Amino acid sequence: MRPAPNEHAADYQQYIALVPDGDILATLAAQGRETVAMLARLSEAQGDHRYAAGKWTLKEVVGHVIDTERIFACRALRFARGDRTPIPGYEQDDYVRNAESGARTLQSLIEEFEAVRRATVLFFAGLSGAAWLRRGIANHNEMSVRAVAWVLAGHELHHRRALQEKYLSPTA
Repeated sequence: MRPAPNEHAADYQQYIALVPDGDILATLAAQGRETVAMLARLSEAQGDHRYAAGKWTLKEVVGHVIDTERIFACRALRFARGDRTPIPGYEQDDYVRNAESGARTLQSLIEEFEAVRRATVLFFAGLSGAAWLRRGIANHNEMSVRAVAWVLAGHELHHRRALQEKYLSPTA
């Protein structure tokens, strides 16, 4: 079931809106496979491509998706376990810079994304119905565990679409 607007900050609606209705676990698993298949067709040179000066390389985008998935999955874990300690936000540009994803192979990033997504799906699959509805505070906003799952799906889909349109389209 799609999260209600009061389960997340308004900024996250842009990601949640991208996710089709249905079983969020099946969606997360299918997305993982689709993203891995898309990335596996690419060369290392494509991984180093940036569509404009100052923009992240394709590999940096993948690293960002991985880091964000880990951060949000950690938030979901804490919320699901009843931890109400406020969690600070994070600065994505600092994470991208310090991750040094551009120095890695695209294949290593694909493997890491696949492992992180699998761990995320397994975590959510193990939750009780009550745990999905628990809430916590992250980046000064209350959020439910359910909303975290939907935001993760939408965030990944947002970046996959950006990769296809800005990095991999014939006009890119």
